[in-house]
Amino acid sequence: MDFEYTPRTRALQDKLQAFMAEHIYPAEARYDEEQAANTAAGNRWKPLQVIEDLKVKARAAGLWNLFLPESEYGAGLLNQEYAPLAEIMGRVPWSSEVFNCSAPDTGNMETIVRYGTAEHKKQWLEPLLDGKIRSAFAMTEPAVASSDATNIESRIERQGDDYIINGRKWWTSGAGDPRCKIYIFMGKTDPTAPKHSQQSMILVPADTPGVKVLRPLHVMGYDDAPHGHMEVLFENVRVPASNILLGEGRGFEIAQGRLGPGRIHHCMRLIGLAERSLELMCKRASSRVAFGKTIAQQTVTQERIAEARCMIEQARLLTMKAAWMMDVAGNKTAKLEIAMIKVVAPSMACQVIDWAMQVHGGAGMCQDFPLANFYAHARTLRFADGPDEVHRNAIAKWELGRHAA
Repeated sequence: MDFEYTPRTRALQDKLQAFMAEHIYPAEARYDEEQAANTAAGNRWKPLQVIEDLKVKARAAGLWNLFLPESEYGAGLLNQEYAPLAEIMGRVPWSSEVFNCSAPDTGNMETIVRYGTAEHKKQWLEPLLDGKIRSAFAMTEPAVASSDATNIESRIERQGDDYIINGRKWWTSGAGDPRCKIYIFMGKTDPTAPKHSQQSMILVPADTPGVKVLRPLHVMGYDDAPHGHMEVLFENVRVPASNILLGEGRGFEIAQGRLGPGRIHHCMRLIGLAERSLELMCKRASSRVAFGKTIAQQTVTQERIAEARCMIEQARLLTMKAAWMMDVAGNKTAKLEIAMIKVVAPSMACQVIDWAMQVHGGAGMCQDFPLANFYAHARTLRFADGPDEVHRNAIAKWELGRHAA
């Protein structure tokens, strides 16, 4: 394993860091102000102009669609090459959208690239790659424990040349955005088939009759507008049979192909979030005095800073190993490494952000600093794309099997 950055990665890192310094960090206040203005005007879900303006600059700088490996689309970077770039974007949670590298669009685009037909790619992938539309992924359901995806009860039933879709989904990220034009929906086509062949995935245009967004779900007090995580009702939704991905019973196969890259992208970005939190922690600790000396001189703070640095470096190395495994052996072979980093990175980020909040005192809890929002974001990712417990179980089963007689 050689984790030295390639010349292409180093060049893009320099360009991306310069873009962040010139355009993204100075726009953080404008982002908040514009969102507050939209809220005051009663239009909280209106796309933010600051993002749209920055997208134009990102495209002009050649910082667009960096995430798609092994594809004729995008920049053609390997996962290992993309990881340090995603880390930089992760320092500001909303900045990935500026570069058309944000979830769930990245996972949905990868799904259509891998499993969609030429017609699917023309109709949905191309406008997504162009940033003209957005998308959502409808898998989790409120009525069942969806950490076990075999529990999913939504139905996709063939009727002539169409499929009829019924189900209630939640945590459908991206469905709050008025530019969301396409859902990837997971449901059962044959409840009598073997357990992992019951599910299928199908493309559902957002304007199809019977699709109804019921409400936004708040994430520890944040509604994440204009992106949003919505509860959505699908009631007798009719779509052409050609919208099915790969065919009936292939839902789990698609899910593994989609969720692997999505999981590691989250981890890449979390490392950047932790790095920025540690940076804020150090600056605050060096500038505040308590009990006759700076907070940075307090032994407890020094211990936490040192531990944070160790934890970030460990997580970065495991992320790079997982990315390397995906590149050289494929997503399926790398599933253990992906599971491990999906456990490690969110917990690491939560701990580092928590320590940074402690150093900031009361300021760390309010809107004057981004740390409370960072924490809510990182804590959510202990659930997204599979909760910690599911990944820990998979890791433990592999380890037990390795040592079995």
